[in-house]
Amino acid sequence: MLRPTIPSDFVSRAVRVGAEEGIDLQPALDAARISRAVLTHPHARLTPAQVSRFTQAVWQITDDELFGIAPAPVPRGTFRVMCLTLIHRPDLDHALQRMIEVNHVIRSLPQLSLTPGASTTFLEVELPEVVDDKTRVVVDFLLMLLHRFAAWLVGGRVPLESVFLPYTEPDPVLARSYDAIFGVPVTFGAGRAALEIDNAALKSPLVQTEESLEDYLRDSPNLILSEREYESTVSSQVRRIFESGIEGRTATAEDIAGRLAVSPPHLRRLLRQEGTSLGQLREEVLRDLAIAGLRRGEAVDDLSSRLGFSEPSAFRRAFKRWTGNTPRAYREHR
Repeated sequence: MLRPTIPSDFVSRAVRVGAEEGIDLQPALDAARISRAVLTHPHARLTPAQVSRFTQAVWQITDDELFGIAPAPVPRGTFRVMCLTLIHRPDLDHALQRMIEVNHVIRSLPQLSLTPGASTTFLEVELPEVVDDKTRVVVDFLLMLLHRFAAWLVGGRVPLESVFLPYTEPDPVLARSYDAIFGVPVTFGAGRAALEIDNAALKSPLVQTEESLEDYLRDSPNLILSEREYESTVSSQVRRIFESGIEGRTATAEDIAGRLAVSPPHLRRLLRQEGTSLGQLREEVLRDLAIAGLRRGEAVDDLSSRLGFSEPSAFRRAFKRWTGNTPRAYREHR
């Protein structure tokens, strides 16, 4: 399955914060083959492999698992130690409780809390008095890590009821990227940083072992960035249909609903609950296929035809809308 792309804004913000802290992250950009020209366009897209290489290089440069911008240093290996304390717990609920216990001992980490309710539980990151760009980089990374790691532990989807972020909403394109990352519409400007998890998911047994944990950590953060909740969401199933070829990309709501054995209105409701739509998913698949084709060196005219555009000019307009760059500029600056 085609791996999703990631807005360059996630990397450009980290580079900007690093510079403010006196940390030169140019070697990390070089390692990931990310040009600064691409970072000037917040809607440009990067591959999970690029962002993974960038993150791994930043870890090496800073010798810090939170990039040297957290309130206190977080030595390499901290996350591994925390994971080893919880990998043998019976279910996700007990694993998160153990994570909170260890987190309260390792004071260099941003503090976490777990607040159970009747049907949902809040997993929250404690915020500093001043929420700035550094906070945003750390919170984005932590909440994504916590959600994806929980899904990996149980080998399946961990449904979220809501996600709260303490900073103001970015422009609509970037806001939709957050919705896609977490699978639900994200609430910005909430004054808190929290995941609201369905309590039923907390009863899911852990399926991972110390051996699979070592593989996971060795490949980190690639799995965090590339997995789509183990492909169990409705949106991931729709993406697979769109990715199946030109016939899939022109499939109607009725065609897709029939393949998923639901009615078209119910399909649309399910996708709304996951913060997306058929049109948005179709556009995302075309965008990611276009980026992959350009990275392979495919000619624009051939790529336009293969993706089903009526003419290359229509493809160029769509690519500029998706990424803020023309195909030629993207190829030159990637």
